[in-house]
Amino acid sequence: MPLPFLTADRAFDATDDVALPHDDRDLWRRPYRPGPWRVGVAALMLLLASFVLFAAVIIAATDSLSAAGVVFGIALVVIVCALRLLRMGAWVSAHGVRHVSFLSTRTVAWQQVTSVRTVQQPVRWLGLPRTVQGQALLLVRQGGRSGETFPPLLTTHNADFLAREEAFDRAADAVEAWADEYRRG
Repeated sequence: MPLPFLTADRAFDATDDVALPHDDRDLWRRPYRPGPWRVGVAALMLLLASFVLFAAVIIAATDSLSAAGVVFGIALVVIVCALRLLRMGAWVSAHGVRHVSFLSTRTVAWQQVTSVRTVQQPVRWLGLPRTVQGQALLLVRQGGRSGETFPPLLTTHNADFLAREEAFDRAADAVEAWADEYRRG
């Protein structure tokens, strides 16, 4: 029994590069793939959660259900944190741009955006307090409060783009293109 999806020499269909019948620009989408650091940490967290869930089953079988419930709750918190970690980043749609951080989400409509530009500046390394010289994609709002600072949408040293500068350039160009298209419209 041949398994064509596992072979490198399979013939590709001519319909592989056909556009989808509709491209819903109103859906929120990330214009880049999550980076290996973010995916790796989330995978380790989910692995830890699986061990904690296994411990909850053992505790439920040998000890009280209340103790198993507490351990099960800890596993759920770890799973939610891993999923939130994977959700972090910049998201765009026809409505605006959304910056999702671990504890908060900020959305700015395209009508409020003055510019989206890439600048050279000190950026945080993997979100830690240590800063290194890198590039950041900044969003400038019109009529924004002077004391309010919007964090960089993307940086070359965050968990998505560390050691992947060409991926950062492609993602920054994509967000800038969305901004140019929807600020005018």
